Amino acid sequence: MSKLIVLRGNSGSGKTSVAKELQKKFGHGTMLISQDVVRREMLYVKDGEKPKVDELIYQIAMYGKKYCDIIIVEGIFNSKWYNNLFKKLSNEFKDNIFAFYFNIPFEETLKRHKTKKESKEFGEKEMRQWWLEKDLLEAIPETMIEKELGLNEIVEVIYKRLTN
Repeated sequence: MSKLIVLRGNSGSGKTSVAKELQKKFGHGTMLISQDVVRREMLYVKDGEKPKVDELIYQIAMYGKKYCDIIIVEGIFNSKWYNNLFKKLSNEFKDNIFAFYFNIPFEETLKRHKTKKESKEFGEKEMRQWWLEKDLLEAIPETMIEKELGLNEIVEVIYKRLTN
């Protein structure tokens, strides 16, 4: 039975780094679906109230459910805009969905953002506009990831949760 990992949080919170490390740790048969890749690169659309990426992300996840052991979905995923996507995914994956919310303070996300190559594309002003405090989903319960945990610790917490 395939398992779905959902990683959500504000820009610069570490979701993508954790997702990539989890994919390596779980190994072959692990699919990574990045909201930014689907939205910015595949569809070249802006995010908003009626997201144009949710159906494609759902379809990719369904492909993953059929052919992969682990599917990782990561992105900001505004809870109001994407609640229907996560309801549908919850209905499909039932007890095999594991959601984590990166509850990282704004100042820390800004600090982390400055170390990324994308830091020249947008900065503090845009990140403040996008900021959502504890934007938890209604559709599925989320485990909080706090700033005290480093990359490797977060990867281990999630890995153990799925393998125990």
